[in-house]
Amino acid sequence: TQIGSSLPVNFILGQNYPNPFNPVTKLNFMLPKQGVTKLVILDITGREISIILDQRLEPGTYEIDWDASKYPSGIYFYSLQSGNFKKKKKMILIK
Repeated sequence: TQIGSSLPVNFILGQNYPNPFNPVTKLNFMLPKQGVTKLVILDITGREISIILDQRLEPGTYEIDWDASKYPSGIYFYSLQSGNFKKKKKMILIK
């Protein structure tokens, strides 16, 4: 969901909230320019377990909920890629 229409200056991948979480967390990011954007969830071994988003997005601020109810407790990573920008952050699921 796009939550802001002001144009960010830089790419930003925010820290998920809450963290640790059970079982839903919010992921937010900012895009300064249009492009194909991919947001994926990785397990502790780096294996891609869920594709949250893979589509062309307009510049702006976005927020997405991830429901991890079907996954076990543990450390996960989320990775955002848009154009040449790529960033990964860690999150913790506690059930």
